[in-house]
Amino acid sequence: MATTHTLDVPGAHLHYEVRGTGPLLFVIGSPMDAAAFTPFADALAGDHTVVTLDPRGISGSTLDDPEQDSTPELRADDVAAIMDALGAETADVFGSSGGAVTGLALVQRHPRRVRTLIAHEPPVLELLPDAAERRAGVEDIIATYQREGVGAAWVKFMISAGYDLEAEGAPDGPQEPTPQDLANSAHFFLHELRGTTRYVPDAAALTAGPARVVVGIGVESGHLVTYRTSVALAELLGTPAVEFPGEHGGFLERPVECADVLRKVLAG
Repeated sequence: MATTHTLDVPGAHLHYEVRGTGPLLFVIGSPMDAAAFTPFADALAGDHTVVTLDPRGISGSTLDDPEQDSTPELRADDVAAIMDALGAETADVFGSSGGAVTGLALVQRHPRRVRTLIAHEPPVLELLPDAAERRAGVEDIIATYQREGVGAAWVKFMISAGYDLEAEGAPDGPQEPTPQDLANSAHFFLHELRGTTRYVPDAAALTAGPARVVVGIGVESGHLVTYRTSVALAELLGTPAVEFPGEHGGFLERPVECADVLRKVLAG
């Protein structure tokens, strides 16, 4: 059973949840909120104190200024602030997608606070040879949201990410979105997507400190852009990527198996 908490930080009021016992482990996404990680966090809570959170501007983490952009640096500072609130000097971190970018920023800004970061498929598009084209694609997605709304923007986003929307079971945007879904999508497209995908990891900063950075990659993600970005990041850091079950959201479909892989990585 998770306990829920609210923490006031500059410009935001953060919702986070704590469950389990053992070494402190943050499981973070962006724009994924705490609720989406529940099965994965439950699978880890038997031997870890697991912290999940709503990123600033998403779901229960509200902003003083709704027009404030959510940058990896701001989100990294939020994680460090929650660590302070918990009285923790260090923690392990599993970051998914935009949360993996948050984790990279956390290691760069607060290098002594992270023991091991598992950056699972971060969309660091600037590391790709076609970065300029990818950057233009992000701008087109944002413009599509402004012009045509959430449904069209999510379709364009998923196609850009590499999903075949004609395939059975392919992920799609929210079905019959709730008001919170719509608010989260607006924040993502208008204030989060650009800053997250334009983040440029600093290899020297990521490898100079005590934190260990491990790139996670879905064994079934070969068709996705985040597979390419993960390979590029692993090459930049000079370390092999670690394979996790499934694809980009493998920990959602196979939480127990992914939790087992995560434990092995942390033990190594």
